[in-house]
Amino acid sequence: MLQGQNESGDQYVVAPFPGGVLVAVVDGLGRGREASNAARIAVGTLKNSPFEHVIHLLLRCHLNLQTTRAAAMSLASFNALNGTMTWLGVGSVEGALIRSNPRKTRNELLFRSRGMVGSVLPSMRAHMTSICHGDTLILATDGIRSEFLDDLALKAAPQKSAEDILANHARATDEALVLVVRYLGVELSQTEKN
Repeated sequence: MLQGQNESGDQYVVAPFPGGVLVAVVDGLGRGREASNAARIAVGTLKNSPFEHVIHLLLRCHLNLQTTRAAAMSLASFNALNGTMTWLGVGSVEGALIRSNPRKTRNELLFRSRGMVGSVLPSMRAHMTSICHGDTLILATDGIRSEFLDDLALKAAPQKSAEDILANHARATDEALVLVVRYLGVELSQTEKN
């Protein structure tokens, strides 16, 4: 939260379902109570059906956010049964998938569509990628400067990585949230810092 604020429009989801887990970061438009309300509605929507495809989840959020300020969000659904992750982003929540073995598979950045969920929704296309033990997903709101992608060294535990990104790249003028998730196969290790 920004200093002096009681609520944050930057919120996250980690919602397990049989055979996988949904993770998401939501950034309600603006700051304070109205941004927090939009983010809470999106988070609740995602938690109600975490097993659904990310496009269906985003469309459901779009409908539920129409009476709010709207939100930016990025979602990733891990499927441990087939070793894949399907992800999608609309708006200013950045995402990066850092590979545990970059010699075999290269790192990936989330392709985000312009628009706002609940207001102007662009055509969407989810991307599916294979995922290996030790791969690390990072989702960050626009309160984190995008330079965090330039100096990522994710040998540390997810908690430490999240703390380092927040300490070194948070903007003093905006709410900030970073979610770091390490894929361990059937289970995930996650942490967030807000």
